[in-house]
Amino acid sequence: MTRILLAGAALLALSVGASAQTVGFSQIGSESGWRAAETTLTRQQAEERGYTLQFSDAQQRQENQIAAIRSFVAQGVDAILLAPVVATGWDAVLQEAKEAEIPVVLLDRQVDSSDDLYLTAVGSDLVHEGKVAGEWLASEVGDNNCRVVELQGTTGSSPAIDRAKGFRDGIAGKANIEIVRSQTGDFTRTLGKSVMESFLQAESGGKDICALYAHNDDMAIGAIQAIKEAGLKPGQDIKIVSIDAVPDIFQAMAAGEANATVELTPNMAGPAFDALEAFWKDGTEPSKFIQTESKLYTQADDPSGEYERRKDLGY
Repeated sequence: MTRILLAGAALLALSVGASAQTVGFSQIGSESGWRAAETTLTRQQAEERGYTLQFSDAQQRQENQIAAIRSFVAQGVDAILLAPVVATGWDAVLQEAKEAEIPVVLLDRQVDSSDDLYLTAVGSDLVHEGKVAGEWLASEVGDNNCRVVELQGTTGSSPAIDRAKGFRDGIAGKANIEIVRSQTGDFTRTLGKSVMESFLQAESGGKDICALYAHNDDMAIGAIQAIKEAGLKPGQDIKIVSIDAVPDIFQAMAAGEANATVELTPNMAGPAFDALEAFWKDGTEPSKFIQTESKLYTQADDPSGEYERRKDLGY
């Protein structure tokens, strides 16, 4: 019965024309260049498709996102996009959206809720991203001993959990590679720099560190500054691998100050809106996970050209 009602509501919404569609977007915040790019591209996609986008910046606080979703429900939006700041604590508010017959699409992060509470989730395979980073490092260092420090993402978030697991999968069986320190940098440059400074102090000024693995590029950029201020050469004295592939990391690679990044496309809205349009048209329900493409980039992949290409794409 619920599916019939949802399909009926979708068909009714479609009958007034796509230009009448209103979509609420609860964004985590603007903690990174990648996050800003996701917001920009979501706005662009909504404008190109004739949707009204109700945007809410949660400033990295779950309570703000819950309040925003309840506001969207009260407004009677046609759909909700949610980039969840953490994985847990969503059941009640997602149930409210479901009871209001408003489809919810998760962007770039997962939630620990029953999948009948949302239409679909668009994102990369976060574990795979971390594994690619780990496998790159394992190949890079060979049989040499390597002490690794790790800048983790926001505690409790699905990227932090999954990228940590994936990296460990990637170096599994390599007894010569050891993660000696791991701490959250909250996905920000400022905290990434601060935490890296503490890592350097604890590891003989950085001389005992072989490599840094950062859960996103922005933390890596902050760490690069800390490494330079410590009198070391990032990318040489300390190998750096991170995730996202934002423009600034390509600048760092072009300068020889970073070694590798795993791409996470910020265009989650395109596949999300495609899924919503199919649902609005005839009630077609997509798979519960729509995976986006990821790719490893190194210094050999024309980092200057990749920087310009990403700037042109709206990063």
